[in-house]
Amino acid sequence: MLYQAKARFSSTTGLEDIYIGQSHIEWKGEKLSEDAFDWQSPVIGTVYGTLLNFREQMDALKSEFDKAPYNKPPEYPVLYIKPRNTINAHLKEVAIPRGVEAVEINATLGVVIGKAATNVREEDALECIEGYTIVNDVTIPHDSFYRPAIKQKARDGFCPIGPWIVQKANLSNPDSLMIWTFKNGELIQVTSVKDLVRSIPQLIQDVTEYMTLAKGDVLLVGIPYNPPMAKAGDTIRIEIDQIGSLENRFVNENVRIAGGEKV
Repeated sequence: MLYQAKARFSSTTGLEDIYIGQSHIEWKGEKLSEDAFDWQSPVIGTVYGTLLNFREQMDALKSEFDKAPYNKPPEYPVLYIKPRNTINAHLKEVAIPRGVEAVEINATLGVVIGKAATNVREEDALECIEGYTIVNDVTIPHDSFYRPAIKQKARDGFCPIGPWIVQKANLSNPDSLMIWTFKNGELIQVTSVKDLVRSIPQLIQDVTEYMTLAKGDVLLVGIPYNPPMAKAGDTIRIEIDQIGSLENRFVNENVRIAGGEKV
C-alpha cells in the first residue's frame, strides 16, 4: 500500500509529491530506494521546540519548579527556536563540536503548519495542520533551565528533519504515535505522543494564544526525558509510526564544514 507525502531534494526547487511503499519510493512514476535521493529538509519555516511537555520530564523536575527564580511550574508552553543554521536532512552527517564528547538525541514529532494560525481553538487546531514529520533536536548536554540554551541547541546542523511530510489525512490518530530511537541498529529509547502534557491540539491552542504560527513553520511536540547520547561514528535512526524513519551519522566537527562538505 502506498501513501502520499511531500519531500524536497537538492535537484528540486520546491516540495515534490512522492509515494511511500514498504520498500521503495515512487517519484514521477519511478520506483527508487531512499539512497537514490539527495534529501533536503522538507520544511523551511521556523522550527519551534517545546520543553516540559512529556509527563515523565515534568514529574522528574517537580522539585526544581519550586525553587527560585520561578517558584512554581510553568503555566504556558516553554518554547525555544531551532534557527535556520541548525536545519539538516535525512542521511546527512551531524557534526559534533570540538571539545564535546557526546550530544543528546531528542527524537520528536514535528507538526507542520499549513496556514497562518492565530488564537486557534483546540477543537479547530487540526484545520491549520498540513502534516507531520520526524525531527531530531540534537543538543549539547546542559544543566541550566533558567536561560535559553542557544549555545547548546543552535549549532550548525543540529536539527535533522524529514525525510518527508506525511499529510495529516494519512494519520488516523497522531496523538498516539510511537517514537523509536535506534543507535547503530540497536533500540535505545521508546516514547509515545500519548504521554504529552498538552496534546497536539491543546499545544497549538496555547501557543497561538500569544503568537502566530505561519504556514511552513514546525512545532515540535516536546523532547523526551533522559535522552540517549551519540558520539562520533554513531548512526542514529528515529522511527515514528505511519511516518517513516530519519537517519543521520554523527562525525567530529574537524571532518566536516558548513554545507556538509568534508575537509
